[in-house]
Amino acid sequence: MGRRNVAILDVRSSEVTVLVGEKGVNNTFLFKTMRTESYDGYQNGAFYNVEGLKEATLHAVAAVEQVCGERLKKLYVGVPGEFTKVVPREQEIGFSKRRKIGQKELNMLFESGREEDKDYRFMRASSMIYVTADNRRVIDPIGISSTGLSGVLSYFYCANYFVNTMEEIFAGLKISLEYLPTQLAMATYLIPPETRDEYALFLDVGFLSSSILVLLGGGVLLQKTFWAGRGQIAFRLMQRFSLPYEAALALLASSNLYVKSDVKMREFMHAGISYDIDMEALTEEIKAGLDDLCEAVGEVLEDCAGKEIENKPLYFSGEGMDGIRGGAEHVSKRLSRVCEQLVPELAYYNKPAMSSRIALLDTAYEDNRKGGVLYRLLNGIGG
Repeated sequence: MGRRNVAILDVRSSEVTVLVGEKGVNNTFLFKTMRTESYDGYQNGAFYNVEGLKEATLHAVAAVEQVCGERLKKLYVGVPGEFTKVVPREQEIGFSKRRKIGQKELNMLFESGREEDKDYRFMRASSMIYVTADNRRVIDPIGISSTGLSGVLSYFYCANYFVNTMEEIFAGLKISLEYLPTQLAMATYLIPPETRDEYALFLDVGFLSSSILVLLGGGVLLQKTFWAGRGQIAFRLMQRFSLPYEAALALLASSNLYVKSDVKMREFMHAGISYDIDMEALTEEIKAGLDDLCEAVGEVLEDCAGKEIENKPLYFSGEGMDGIRGGAEHVSKRLSRVCEQLVPELAYYNKPAMSSRIALLDTAYEDNRKGGVLYRLLNGIGG
C-alpha cells in the first residue's frame, strides 16, 4: 500500500469489513478497496462462532490484499460496544510555577487517570472538557499559560477476550493490530464538534447489537450496549408469518410503517415462493420490535435524566435502521424526542451501513498521521 493508505477492520454484529483508503482534501476519502463478509455475530461479550469469525475475517483480508497487490502490514481494528468499557474520570495536575501548556502537559493529565484492569486493555483517552487553574473552561488548552490543569476525561478499554480472539485470528500473518473504539469514532465523525460541546446523544443501531452514547466535547460521559437491532425485528416477522429468516429480512426491507393503503393482505414473493402477509400484523410486529429498541434506549436516558439532555435530539446511524421506512418517525414518537439519522457526507457512500467504516478510516488515518516522525517532532511527543 501507499504510505498514506490505512487499513481498517470493522467488526459489526453480523459482518466484518476490511477497507483500505486514505483521506483526501476537504474531508474527502480515496478508497482503494473494500470487502465485507458475513458471520454469526456475538452476544453477552462473546462471539457465537470464533471459527466462523476467523474465516470471514481472513477471507476479507485476502480479498483486499489481492486487489492491493501486497500484504497488509498494519490493521486498525474497530472494537464494538459489546467489548468496550468507557470510564469517565475527573483528573487534575498542578505545576510548580506558571507554564505554557503543551502536548507534554496533556499527556501527563491523561496518564494520571489511566488504570490497569486485568480483564481489559487500554485503547485511548479523550477529553470532554478542560479547566485551567483560574477556572477557565477551554476546548483546547495548548498554548495557554496556567499553574495547573484539570479535565473531565474518557478512558476507553477493550476486553481482553476480544484482543485475544483477534490475535489468535491473525497469528502468523505478521500484521500489527491497533484497536479503536467504534462508537466513539462514529459519534465524533458524524456529529460536529460544536454540537457535542453542549452534550449530544448518539445511537448506533446494529444488526443484533446497538449502543447509545451521551457525548460531551471529544469524550463520552456514558455508553451502554444492548441486544437489539434489525435482526431481532426480522426474527419477529419470521415467527409471525412462518417465513425463512432471509425472507423475513427482505420483507422488513420492503415495508413502510406509515404507507396509506386499503389493502389488508399483500402477496410477498421471495426466492420464487409466494407468501400472504397481513399488512396490519406486519406493521404491528415491526413497531413492537422497534419498541424493544426504544425501551432499552429509554432506560438509559432515564438513568442519566437531567436538563442537559432533556431536549437534545437523538442522532442515530448504523445498518440496523437502514431501509425501515417510517422507523425513525416511530422511534421519535415512542421516545418523545426528535430523532435524526446521520450518514457520511460522501457521494455513493452516504448510507447508514457505511458510517462505522468511514468513521474508523477517518480515525485510523488521523492516528497514523499523528504517529509519524514529523508530527512527533512538531508536537514534542516522546518516542
